[in-house]
Amino acid sequence: MHMSANVSERAKEPPNIGVSVVILALGPSDLEGRTNDPSTTGTASAATDSLSAASTAETGNGVGRTTSRTHNGDTVPTLRIPLVRRVRQPFLGDWALPGGDLQSGRSLEFAAEKALRSTTSLHPQYLEQLYTFGDPSRSHGGLPMVSIVYWALIGETEAKDFREAQNVRWFPVNQLPPLAFDHKDIIEYALTRVRNKIEYSDIATRLVGSEFTLSQLRNVYEAIYGRKLDAPNFRRRMLSTGMVEPTGEKLARGAHRPASLYRYVAHTGTGKSGSPGKPSTIGIAGTTPQSAASGQ
Repeated sequence: MHMSANVSERAKEPPNIGVSVVILALGPSDLEGRTNDPSTTGTASAATDSLSAASTAETGNGVGRTTSRTHNGDTVPTLRIPLVRRVRQPFLGDWALPGGDLQSGRSLEFAAEKALRSTTSLHPQYLEQLYTFGDPSRSHGGLPMVSIVYWALIGETEAKDFREAQNVRWFPVNQLPPLAFDHKDIIEYALTRVRNKIEYSDIATRLVGSEFTLSQLRNVYEAIYGRKLDAPNFRRRMLSTGMVEPTGEKLARGAHRPASLYRYVAHTGTGKSGSPGKPSTIGIAGTTPQSAASGQ
């Protein structure tokens, strides 16, 4: 393709296809009740040891405690997202999702993982394809642009590897800077997917861990929904679904009474948590209240 090609000629060219990644994380201190108290037993002790290591890196990686106030004045935890500043046109200087180009002989997942490694040093254990964005309005200079977007939720253990730089930073999802392309819409799409999926699956464990107190789990729900949830109502609804069960262990919390630990129920024959077949809805939504490569 010649640089002198006009807009109409460029529009006939094959689309520019790339990958972008949406990473959503909570800081270590957003999960209330974690502690290194020696009286914590079983797997809870291992979980708190992991948290302690992550907390040590809290200042360096920028994933500290982030809260926001609702219109009622309530303070709730807030999800954070890593963004990179674009160093070329279009949208020079604007922030964007981590991303990169496809490579011959490499999978889409490889391209997404490479984009994260090269920009944020993050290595999520699991990436899921979110959606393919290719609306004609994404075209710039006449060249069609398609972005295959992946997303992931990461906990404190994975987030501790992130290091902020001049062109790479964490941002609260409710305080985003001006974004390139349609990346604001992509992030909103990802948040909607998370809010839907948390209603019928164990996706929250990627933020809170495999064992948790109900208070910790509620903090995850509050961060995802962006509003305060009534604690007794949340507890009643979660237990009534049969999706979580007590582990028999307790988590010591300093001077407070030890809290019971729970886990999502693994269904016989599947080895997976959550309801088999048609998902049962929890109904929490109705509860009363470096090189800065970027995607396209």
